Amino acid sequence: MLGAFRRLYDWILHWAKTPFAVSALFLLAFAESSFFPIPPDVLLLAMGLSLPLKVFRFAAICALGSVLGGMAGYGIGYGLWELSSTWFYQWVPGFTQDGFNSIQALFKQYNFWLVFVAGFTPIPYKIITIGAGVFDITFPIFVIASAVSRGMRFYLIALIVYRYGDQARKIIDKNFNVITSLFALLLIGGFLVVRYIF
Repeated sequence: MLGAFRRLYDWILHWAKTPFAVSALFLLAFAESSFFPIPPDVLLLAMGLSLPLKVFRFAAICALGSVLGGMAGYGIGYGLWELSSTWFYQWVPGFTQDGFNSIQALFKQYNFWLVFVAGFTPIPYKIITIGAGVFDITFPIFVIASAVSRGMRFYLIALIVYRYGDQARKIIDKNFNVITSLFALLLIGGFLVVRYIF
């Protein structure tokens, strides 16, 4: 499994130098905010390490794609939930009827902060974007919380890459197995938080 992660990492680093890298980053960020399970952080990191002088531009593209994808998720929840809920419960990790119902109470109590925390942490963001639409959270508040949290998350990655550059690449290359394991644990942990706490 770690070998597969390594091949994926090398493939993404190569892809970062192709004409399709920016489009792929935008589309991945967009999809992850509404239905796709893999976050765009890995591609952003790989592209930033490959072209560190452009990393803040990549972060901006990633944030824009993510916020627009979050709006799409909001739209799914607001207008299409009755038609699409069965598909999400069956195919998207982290979506359960009980967990989703409990999120409604959190939205009523925390509103902006729930979107903000989900946007910045490994909690699956798509669950919150769709939930915001289902539970009719004020759209401008949702967009502001999404823009601030996703911007902070991706610009933090960009800042680390810009500040440490080749040193960051050497650390990742040397400790790749540990880093990918930690990343996988954070991703799984985010889904477990939604499933067992919410």
